[in-house]
Amino acid sequence: MTDWLRWKAGIVASVGVIFFVAALVAAPAITSPNPAPPDFRDGQGQDPVAYGRYLVISHDCGGCHGGADPAAVGWLAGVMSPLQEFQIGPCYVTPGAIPCFTTRPRNLTPDNTTGLGRYSERQIFNALRYGLRIENTPDVEITSSTPGQGNFPAHPKYLAVPMPWPAYRHMPDQELWAIAAYLKRGVKPVSNQVADSEGPPDFWVSEYTVEKIGPYPSPAFPTANEQAPP
Repeated sequence: MTDWLRWKAGIVASVGVIFFVAALVAAPAITSPNPAPPDFRDGQGQDPVAYGRYLVISHDCGGCHGGADPAAVGWLAGVMSPLQEFQIGPCYVTPGAIPCFTTRPRNLTPDNTTGLGRYSERQIFNALRYGLRIENTPDVEITSSTPGQGNFPAHPKYLAVPMPWPAYRHMPDQELWAIAAYLKRGVKPVSNQVADSEGPPDFWVSEYTVEKIGPYPSPAFPTANEQAPP
């Protein structure tokens, strides 16, 4: 390539870059209708209710507990139709098989009679962290997941499946507190009595063992099945 062609190619490339940058500057900003707020864990005073709302929406709590739109009637009000119920188990009679249970996502609004209104944010936190049924869990700080230790109930009663608390328990404390704050202070109460979920006599204790759901906290990285970055 001659010097003149190299010079011409350089000019064309430079002009292209200039027009590209100018287009970026002139283009209108694209914003998300539900942007993630500033990190609640950075100590900068992010409103816990607003952050809790973001977490509830982004974790699709409404997918089970009522709607995908916080502006819609029935938001987080629990089961309003049999179509929202879950059938857990094989649902047929087989010797030794687990029987079929119907579980129902509860009313998460702060209604005092049918929702979470009569429970504290601490009790909501304990339900998310330890999977304990809120009506069977005292309003105390729990420091252990071993029954009978650190205020953990000696005979725990766990949330019915498919509530994904085994995953939620690994979320930072601040995030769980934010969810509790939103459910108590950021949602309008809705009166909707949801029938209690069915389940085995041990309230799922035999299903929520360390062997089946893993330990809390999770093992340090890397485990035998993981690789540390080079």
